[in-house]
Amino acid sequence: MGVISERLALKAGALEVDLVPQIGGSVSALRWRGIDLMRRLSDADRDAGDVLGVAMFPMTPYANRITGNAFDFAGKRWQVLPNNPPEKFNVHGSGWHHAWTVTEAGAADATLSLGIAAGAEPYSYRTTQAISVSGKGLGVTMTMTNTGPVAMPFGFGLHPWFDRDPDVTLQFEAKRFYLEEPDGISGDPITLPPELDFAEDRPLPNGWRNNDYGGWAGEATIRFPTRGAGLRIKADPAFRHLMLYADPTKPYFCVEPQTNASGAFNRGRWDDPEEGVIVLAPGESAAGTVSLMPFDLK
Repeated sequence: MGVISERLALKAGALEVDLVPQIGGSVSALRWRGIDLMRRLSDADRDAGDVLGVAMFPMTPYANRITGNAFDFAGKRWQVLPNNPPEKFNVHGSGWHHAWTVTEAGAADATLSLGIAAGAEPYSYRTTQAISVSGKGLGVTMTMTNTGPVAMPFGFGLHPWFDRDPDVTLQFEAKRFYLEEPDGISGDPITLPPELDFAEDRPLPNGWRNNDYGGWAGEATIRFPTRGAGLRIKADPAFRHLMLYADPTKPYFCVEPQTNASGAFNRGRWDDPEEGVIVLAPGESAAGTVSLMPFDLK
């Protein structure tokens, strides 16, 4: 039998990862050689149980927003609830709003699990995060199982937060850029223009970004020159999309690997591999791994 744990520390060599399972199954800190490479959960946010203050939380059973809090699938209209006031629309699903259970724990690894039964919302699912640290980095394997009575569309991802140092840079390759509509909704994809491309290492934009990059190549690199370190994100092919959130007025930014395209549940192109939606029959599972690997800049 697992337990709800308030805090869990994993360590391997120079890498330390702190978990707060009761706050959305989240990571609260990632340190390498004593250097923070994610935004650290503050004591105040920890005491308040504020999941929006963590270093990284899981997105389940889908990533990003569902417009109108409803979508059509298999001849039926499915309703979800707004979950991030004052936002109008459900965002990132339900997993980040629940305490997760520690089912296994060791010095360098842990498994967190969450089971949800359909109630006010339509999803019944079980999900796990197998989290491990090594000399190479942090690995998170997410597994999603449909425990409901009918096939449903699923997605999952990770939502890390990073400190926006003045000299931080970002690099990744992608093919498409999803326009943003009002209320944070993902709009139409366009061919990625050079002005919005991060194929070459470059600083964060001076303007607002809240956009999905589709056709993501599965790798992203963040460099913190002042800290003398960087972080390389590498994801399985299931993660076809990378979300970039960067508000120049905020001291943080987010680079989020996710399986489904933002807005995919409203577009309803369930068989389109570019949308990345995973339709799971009852009892069926899907899984994918994201690795976050520190490296030296000095």
